[in-house]
Amino acid sequence: EVQLQASGGGVVQAGGSLRLSCAPSGFTFDDYAIAWFRQAPGKEREGVSCISTTDGSTSYADSVKGRFTISSDNPKNTVYLQMNSLKPEDTAVYYCAADLIDCSKYGEFMYYWGQGTQVTVSS
Repeated sequence: EVQLQASGGGVVQAGGSLRLSCAPSGFTFDDYAIAWFRQAPGKEREGVSCISTTDGSTSYADSVKGRFTISSDNPKNTVYLQMNSLKPEDTAVYYCAADLIDCSKYGEFMYYWGQGTQVTVSS
């Protein structure tokens, strides 16, 4: 199941920025929905953002709207999550996931998952 590689996590101060990357191994992202999830200690994993590589449509959790931007490269072999104006509550392990679905249906059932990358935001 480790067919996605997430990277780019680190420690930043509140208000800072970080860019996460998600790259596939053994397949390409064309026609996939690619999503970012996060899980903070003691909390359930939650969806953060999703991009549909078929039409470029995106979606965001209310908590990150206006601060995070998801994008994909052409030929769509890397997906990014640009995180700006980071808050301490953004601290979590961030996971990328992919499936041949529409972003309107993304969730924990997604087929491919990465190992996660730690994001820590200090105050």
